Amino acid sequence: MFGKSKKFSSPLQGGQEKFETIIGPQVEVHGHLRVKESVRIDGTVIGDVQATTGQSVTVVVGPTGKVQGNILADFVVVAGQVLGNIEARERVELHPQSRVEGDTRYASIAIEHGATVLGLLLHASDKAAPIGAAISAMPAASPAVNPATKPSATGARTDARSGVAGQ
Repeated sequence: MFGKSKKFSSPLQGGQEKFETIIGPQVEVHGHLRVKESVRIDGTVIGDVQATTGQSVTVVVGPTGKVQGNILADFVVVAGQVLGNIEARERVELHPQSRVEGDTRYASIAIEHGATVLGLLLHASDKAAPIGAAISAMPAASPAVNPATKPSATGARTDARSGVAGQ
């Protein structure tokens, strides 16, 4: 338990990962990407990134990278921005300064100090709700009601202290 911890080699830290495709910082891609080998995104992808099953594929979003769509792969490493859901069959790594706005499903996860996650973290064993379903199933927020107001006969709210009609 307190012995040596298992070290993971990160593709961002000069690991052994080999990238067949690199999307540079000045490149913007529109459309769905289907990858059979690992890809590093340092530019912008507007669309989903999906790795084929049966191969160990890593999708890396570098510090200058941005994906506006969902990512499905074995391993997902984020140092930039993802505006969509992430589903990693194996592992997700969120590095400092990374930002994920969407749900993340993972088998294993590492979140470093400084990473921002705006969404749900769902373990892969929890298949009860499909990714993104928990958000859509939430009830709509009711408008805030000031307790110092009371409904009037017309339905408008009236300030109980002054009797002035409000909105």
